[in-house]
Amino acid sequence: MNQVLREEKKFLINVEDFLRLSHKLDQVMIQDGHNGTHGYIIRSLYYDTIYDQDYFEKDAGTELRRKIRLRVYDPAADFAMLEMKQKQGNQQFKRSLRVSREDGIALSRGDYSPLLRYKEPFAAECFGMMNARCYRPVTIVEYHRKAFIAKENKIRVTFDNQIVATESCFDVFSPKLNMNPVLDKFDVVLEVKYNGFLLGYIRKLINDVDRSELSVSKYVLARQNAYRTRL
Repeated sequence: MNQVLREEKKFLINVEDFLRLSHKLDQVMIQDGHNGTHGYIIRSLYYDTIYDQDYFEKDAGTELRRKIRLRVYDPAADFAMLEMKQKQGNQQFKRSLRVSREDGIALSRGDYSPLLRYKEPFAAECFGMMNARCYRPVTIVEYHRKAFIAKENKIRVTFDNQIVATESCFDVFSPKLNMNPVLDKFDVVLEVKYNGFLLGYIRKLINDVDRSELSVSKYVLARQNAYRTRL
């Protein structure tokens, strides 16, 4: 099991700023090994309670809140990552557990019993919480990510674009899903993640970009679209 405690800042930028800033960061940071030419794909299945408690708490900016998701980087992969992110003041605490493809398929169907076979206490915690609070799959969000890394303070700068989502199918391993755009195709979500403090030269590069701070998550953006559709 992996766990990370760090601060996260999110901003909404345009494609032009993305290309310019990513070029500058490439000179001073290390590219994520999975980037390739155009970055890599992330697909996450999010869970929420029957009353969408996590969605409304995030949308309202509640101080202590959580998100639970099942993440894959390739629909053909033989594993998935079950993750829980918890907001704690200015910091985000993320824990993740690698599960097999077979167990991931069960989890995507709302069957959490495979978690009882894992020895990590986090698995038992997720099983108890997701059953007691009636968590169920609610949406899949997919996007392209390009990431840069600095070893100091575990700094990570990511650019997410082509963000799409669906609530019509929760098969996170499906090779083809009917997805709808969450943001304009020329919008890019910039995320800055670090422990303690952000190095000055990286902060300066980011501050040079004309940007708007984004207070909501990709999960909330996806659910907002669905709620508007229902009205």
